[in-house]
Amino acid sequence: MEKKHPYEKVHPVTWEQLQRDCRTLSLRLAELGPWTGIYAITRGGLVPAAIIARELDIHLIDTVCVETYDWQSQGRETLLKRPQGDGAGWLLVDDLVDTGRTAKFVREMLPGAHFATVYAKPAGRPLVDTFVSEVGQDTWILFPWDSATQFVPPIAKTRE
Repeated sequence: MEKKHPYEKVHPVTWEQLQRDCRTLSLRLAELGPWTGIYAITRGGLVPAAIIARELDIHLIDTVCVETYDWQSQGRETLLKRPQGDGAGWLLVDDLVDTGRTAKFVREMLPGAHFATVYAKPAGRPLVDTFVSEVGQDTWILFPWDSATQFVPPIAKTRE
């Protein structure tokens, strides 16, 4: 039996919206730089990091590889790869800060980095230095890489 996710709402994000939000984040971060490079938190931070790197003309990108949760459950943090240093002068980028578990784990590892996320939920927001948009804690953000466009029948047809 498939486990139901604990979220009451779903907020779909299109590729176009993500691009706009990452550009907005880049504008905010440009005022705070210059930056040595970007640490992308995998996997969700890879796409935003690529967009931000383009916008800020940053060519040095590394990854912090952490496994913590999926849409069904949250487990304990597993560090798969960490970069060198304490993060001073670097941007640390993720798509979202949710409960703050990943953020806390990574911030302890890279305390000198400036942590930026595209989206933030209330529980994790205090751990982020810069973000673009806040969503409710009860909302699942459906990123474009986690979804597919499909046909949905008209409402009138579903009532037949």
